Amino acid sequence: MEYLYVLQQALVWIVTIFWLYQIMVSLCSLIKLKDKPMLENKNNRFMAIIPAHNEEEVVGNLVESLKKQDYPKELYDIYVIADNCTDSTANIARNAGAIVYERFDATKKTKGYALQWFLKQKIEENAPYDALCIFDADNIVDKNFLKEMNKKLCQGEEVVQGYRDIKNPTDNWITAGYAIFYWMMHRLYHLARYNLGLSPLLNGTGFMVKFETIKPEGWNTQTLTEDIEFSLKHIIKGKKLGWATDAIVYDEQPLGFKQSWIQRTRWTVGHMQCIKCYTKELAKGVKEHKTLTALDGLFYIVGSIPMLIITLALLLLNFVIYAGNGMTTAELLMNCVRYFIPTFFLPILTAMFIMWLDKKPIKPMLKGLMCYPLFMGTWLAINIKCLFKRDTTWEKIKHVRSITINEVEVKE
Repeated sequence: MEYLYVLQQALVWIVTIFWLYQIMVSLCSLIKLKDKPMLENKNNRFMAIIPAHNEEEVVGNLVESLKKQDYPKELYDIYVIADNCTDSTANIARNAGAIVYERFDATKKTKGYALQWFLKQKIEENAPYDALCIFDADNIVDKNFLKEMNKKLCQGEEVVQGYRDIKNPTDNWITAGYAIFYWMMHRLYHLARYNLGLSPLLNGTGFMVKFETIKPEGWNTQTLTEDIEFSLKHIIKGKKLGWATDAIVYDEQPLGFKQSWIQRTRWTVGHMQCIKCYTKELAKGVKEHKTLTALDGLFYIVGSIPMLIITLALLLLNFVIYAGNGMTTAELLMNCVRYFIPTFFLPILTAMFIMWLDKKPIKPMLKGLMCYPLFMGTWLAINIKCLFKRDTTWEKIKHVRSITINEVEVKE
């Protein structure tokens, strides 16, 4: 029993130190720093890239929002990769004004493979672009997106994540859960790290990459979370990613629980793939570069599934000690409360504070806020399930909310 108690205290210290580090970093999101100086003053040439698989209901709205950018029209082109499509995605995108590339490969269906295929051609052509921006077909884009990304490019940034907002946050408790999660992640993770001089991460859509940066290897990702994989590979090389709060893209979130479960399972499995492939490389990066950025990237990896395993082991250990009469019932309950309150209920107050800071309307989101512990609880269940059973098969998430950029602007 004495050894079990020592092990328990060791695990408590590991969890405590990890979360104290996260809290200290997150506090840096409250600091407003001066903007970076401009290294050059020019309008760069962009390609907007949209990988799309059977997205006929939404892809037209995205192309229309990109055509309305407050940026010289001759300095950007809109490309749609109609990837293994069996519907009218290609025709709708073409009629809306996009340049369409059609790809058919039944063995390689993910967005990462589509980007790899398309960019390989553009690199071989030595296409006349300074940077590329990548969007999901269900997105709609704020009119200042390219202007803000051009500013970041002129400041010397090479890879920059934009602000991924939600176009349907009040549809139900699921979409509200996604919105709250992203709003908190944007400020407490991405902005905090950018302010501190660490590295944010790519977040799936609405990001910019300097074309020269990608030319040596192309878009070379293999996991189900190509955004995280690309970010980690960048950090391993000793580089930082950028963050652009004012480059806004609106994303559609799934309405049904089954679709949400499938999507978040895919993200969890992709994250586990990244843990397997890049933990050792990140550790080498820490040793080689000796920077807090590299260490923070390693903390990101070990702070997900490994930290979950440690927490579950700690909870189990409490019950074992209790069964061996090394702990009273009151002590057991108190230890459980210490984990469940910060995990499920403190985030509601944190989310309300973040929404107030970022001027998000709280009243329409009250039901979503009350259900946020349920949303995160189901995500915890997904993570636990994936520890024992995981499927690397890609499944499409159907997008049906045909919302235009004008409708989003009216709501705001």
